[in-house]
Amino acid sequence: MFSLAEVVQALTAIKIGGQDRIFSEAVVDSRQTIRGALFVAVPGEKTDGHQYISQAFQKGALAALVQQDCPAEYRTVDLREENAADIASVSFPAFPFCIRVDNTIEALQKIAAFHRDQLNIKVIGITGTVGKSTTKELVAEVLSKRYFTLKNTGNLNNEIGLPLTLLQAGKGHQIAVLEMGFYVSGEIEFLCKIAKPEIGLITNVGAVHAERAGSMEAIALGKSELVQALPEDGYAVLNYDDPSVRPMAEKTKASVFYYGLDAKANMWADQIESYGLEGIRFCLHYKKESYFLRIPLIGRHSVHTALRAASVGKILGLDWGEIFTGLNHAQSQLRMAVIHSEKGALIIDDTYNASPESTMAALNLLSEMNGYKLAVLGEMLELGQYEYQGHTMVGARAAEICDELVAVGSKSKYLAESARRAGMPSGKIHWFQTVADTIDFIAQRGLSKNEVVLVKGSRSLQMERIVEMMETTL
Repeated sequence: MFSLAEVVQALTAIKIGGQDRIFSEAVVDSRQTIRGALFVAVPGEKTDGHQYISQAFQKGALAALVQQDCPAEYRTVDLREENAADIASVSFPAFPFCIRVDNTIEALQKIAAFHRDQLNIKVIGITGTVGKSTTKELVAEVLSKRYFTLKNTGNLNNEIGLPLTLLQAGKGHQIAVLEMGFYVSGEIEFLCKIAKPEIGLITNVGAVHAERAGSMEAIALGKSELVQALPEDGYAVLNYDDPSVRPMAEKTKASVFYYGLDAKANMWADQIESYGLEGIRFCLHYKKESYFLRIPLIGRHSVHTALRAASVGKILGLDWGEIFTGLNHAQSQLRMAVIHSEKGALIIDDTYNASPESTMAALNLLSEMNGYKLAVLGEMLELGQYEYQGHTMVGARAAEICDELVAVGSKSKYLAESARRAGMPSGKIHWFQTVADTIDFIAQRGLSKNEVVLVKGSRSLQMERIVEMMETTL
């Protein structure tokens, strides 16, 4: 929630009196508009938000932020720089109306940064190659046991999504847990200038987006922008087990809190047991204290997720009861679904996206399941120079775990070839160029009750189509 006065001051540096009208939130999609919202018209080649101003007003938006002329039936207040001197004397029209700016995205970011400065709120920034969203959800779950907590919804983690999230914060909020995405150098630094995090958490560094970033070193440097932005009285929460993350301690002036599976970390875990889909059990260590926990997250890799949330909880003063309650209420396996086909085969749907790191974690989960193990793995995109290395690493691991492998997409040939070299029989390895061909093959092959099927691949392949077919027809 934010006021019209904040919008004006953020964009013009001029304080206006009597403008206490409150916006419920900001939105960029007219279909998601709620009563009292500020609609931000984002220009685009395929879809231009300026075409949907009337729809947003019909749904109850109070105003629209625009960088083009508004429909004639709506009044416009011009807040462009050349008109700033006249703002103090402007008589604002009745809602709804348009607010003219030079660039709506930049204006949204300025408003969010200004609003953040008005709030007495502590911001936790989270970034990393794998596990950002799950970590965000679990950190927020734990902190909500004591604090009124805000978090990004979905993947609102970029230069538009993060400002939209901040503008949902009201004066009652005490904590904001913000996921920060990374594609190119400087992106996280920019997001930090808006959000001003006091705690920064790094999950790991992997090859995702290497095609854009250039190298693992460039990715690590980009992720480290979060810890570089932290204040001296803040905390950098770092993965001790990741050789690319641990040295980030040298790049921050904040205090460093390590988590991991090594006893040298501030908070660490051992004696890990996986119960497949029934969760995990481990012993958590902190200073001279040790606790055995069993939580509903699945896969051994989820121990790191639990340690991240517990670390932030401990830094912010939660007691163990609050932390353990939060961990046990985890609803954070957001992008992995477990379903059954018509004939009873167990399908692990992890089709949201794929990287070598996340695919290895999914294969490790598959290894803990009972039954005939079939992996349907799509190509992994945006790996740049690590394309061959990433696919061959996954292929070798698949050969160790799976009874049968289906590889999908041109780059997945590396994966299939690696599995063959690692000893998987050629008759158990199938490669297809397209998802459509894969669906035809699996439909003819069929599934049996004793099979466990993992489906995973890069988002653009739409691997979920394979899951839909298996669930409804097999």
